[in-house]
Amino acid sequence: MGVSAPPTPTPVAVSHVPSYEPPPDAASDLQFGAFTAHGPWTLDRANLPWLVGLDGVRQRTRAQVPVLLKARRLPPGRRVIRTGRVLGGALLAWRLKEKRKGGEQSRAGVSRRLRIAFATLGPTYIKMGQIISSGEGIFPPELVGEFRQLRDRVPAEPFSVVRRIVESELGRPLSEVFAQFDEKPIAAASIAQVLGARLVSGEDVVVKVQRPDVEIRVRQDLAAMSWFAPHLMGRIPIAALANPPALVELFAETIVEELDFRLEAENMLDIARVLALTNQRAMVVPRPHPTLITKRVLVMERLSGFAWDDAVGMREAGIDTEAVVRAGMVAFLEGAMLHGVFHGDLHGGNLVVLPDGRTALLDHGITGRLDDVKRQAFLRLMLAGTTNDLRLQVQALCELGALPLDTDIDAVIRDLNLDGPVKDPTQMSADEMVAEIRNITKAMLAYGARMPKELMLFVKDMLFLDGALATLAPNLDLFATLTEVAMYFASAHGEQIANEIGIDPRRQAVDLGLYKASMGIADDRPSLTYAELQERRALIGKRMEERHKRRSRSGS
Repeated sequence: MGVSAPPTPTPVAVSHVPSYEPPPDAASDLQFGAFTAHGPWTLDRANLPWLVGLDGVRQRTRAQVPVLLKARRLPPGRRVIRTGRVLGGALLAWRLKEKRKGGEQSRAGVSRRLRIAFATLGPTYIKMGQIISSGEGIFPPELVGEFRQLRDRVPAEPFSVVRRIVESELGRPLSEVFAQFDEKPIAAASIAQVLGARLVSGEDVVVKVQRPDVEIRVRQDLAAMSWFAPHLMGRIPIAALANPPALVELFAETIVEELDFRLEAENMLDIARVLALTNQRAMVVPRPHPTLITKRVLVMERLSGFAWDDAVGMREAGIDTEAVVRAGMVAFLEGAMLHGVFHGDLHGGNLVVLPDGRTALLDHGITGRLDDVKRQAFLRLMLAGTTNDLRLQVQALCELGALPLDTDIDAVIRDLNLDGPVKDPTQMSADEMVAEIRNITKAMLAYGARMPKELMLFVKDMLFLDGALATLAPNLDLFATLTEVAMYFASAHGEQIANEIGIDPRRQAVDLGLYKASMGIADDRPSLTYAELQERRALIGKRMEERHKRRSRSGS
């Protein structure tokens, strides 16, 4: 459990976060938000007409979720008939062909057929598939792999439709607002598409336009999903892990707020505010327009730079890619743990590295928001991970809603063998690994484990940042970096953390035993680069593939 009453850690400088000093003539709105130094306009929070009354809008929007997901004795409307035909056909074909093969072939088969069915059913299901596709480590790998193919499979709306929506929402002809408006979109997603434009006043902007009738379709699809989900429990091999009803509930909580772009604009302001409060100027948020924002149209500052995975280009431009990913990690953790607001959909398409090395956060439709109870639970969870406090970590998971509040913590630790000897997966056979996963999954389900929305978004983002290390910082020492980050939090935020949860990180020794155990690594290993971690994962993957081939040849 770590060393009791250790000496106070030596304060550490924020050396892992690129320093940035705004120029003397920087825009005044940098005082309350992490924006670019000289934007196309200057924001005044007290004078944003679209911001008025949004607290009520957000509350009413969230209140719609249980109504949309209410239990129904009869199928909800005609949409459920088409959904049932498409999903039912996919599952029937799987049962007739792949299910009898069992194991990985069965899971691969049902994942492929569900992916095809989701693409056929349109934007709502494609959006759900895209969320699943970025949940590597949360959802079964077969499902994640298949659903990645849905990321770029949404056709754009005709420009005539885009024009009609923009003019209707802004109440003016396009030519009165924009001097130029691109007809070909920069990106076309399931809820909206994004187009480049130039205002008549000369500023280059990005315009996000909601698809026609998408809100009606989403409501119909959520009703259909919630009716079908309970019938899938225990019927397909991915259900035990993905839990269809819980997944539909999580998806509903996420997507309903995406349907109002005023809420997304407020998310942009709030995340920019948190970055400014924590002085993380290595991250910036595009400014939403002071007036050109409605429920279905969002005009914002246009930012450009290096693609997130263009490590070669960044290095050639003199950008420290290790510093980029470290800054992202620290800013993300500070937002979640100290202020309860964080970008909930980190992926390569939502991040752009500016020429000066700062990272621009794009697309704030999915934003994690934690009340104080859950935020402090996150604090305990992360603190427990760096002090090797197993009981505190399980307790925090209960407070987050991942386990029932009355869960017997000692029983969980005992039944999952969490305090037992570390099992190194690279030293286990594939059959042993599969058995271990099955035992853990069965035990977790028996305790009523679930994945709350906020925890799912948090874990999904952490997994993305983990993967980003492969491109941006493959030689980074993970243990040294985590220790440095933990000591930074103790030094910079120790007083706040101690006041809020009664544990002073400045007086806690950094002990990465839990983190190492989660990867099956002995506690006495001093260092691990991400490249070495990839080698371990590749070895495990190779053994699982060999097991799959062996079982296929034997017909078992």
